[in-house]
Amino acid sequence: QVELVESGGGLVQDGGSLTLSCVASGFTFSEYSMKWYRQAPGKEREFVAGIGSRESGHSIFYADSVKGRFTISRDNAKNTVYLHMNSLKPEGTTIYYCNHDEFYGQRTQVTVSS
Repeated sequence: QVELVESGGGLVQDGGSLTLSCVASGFTFSEYSMKWYRQAPGKEREFVAGIGSRESGHSIFYADSVKGRFTISRDNAKNTVYLHMNSLKPEGTTIYYCNHDEFYGQRTQVTVSS
């Protein structure tokens, strides 16, 4: 059974930094790509960042809106994917989801205050 558990969300000031974590279980973590999505108030859920499997050389890709500010990484020994977020913008409360295939985590909430 696939399980994705996010953590690390919270309240941060405009321009601040935060790191999200997602611990995965129920599949061979290193063999699959992992992604982060987010949903801002009143908007559709959108792709944020992705990191490929070990076989792909852990190729990385970002949404244009976060390039240069966010960094995705993974630790296959810990079955964990991270999202390091810098220069956060005051967009209210945004929900972040970890993703593997058709599965999403239970989400973690990020609030950036102005």
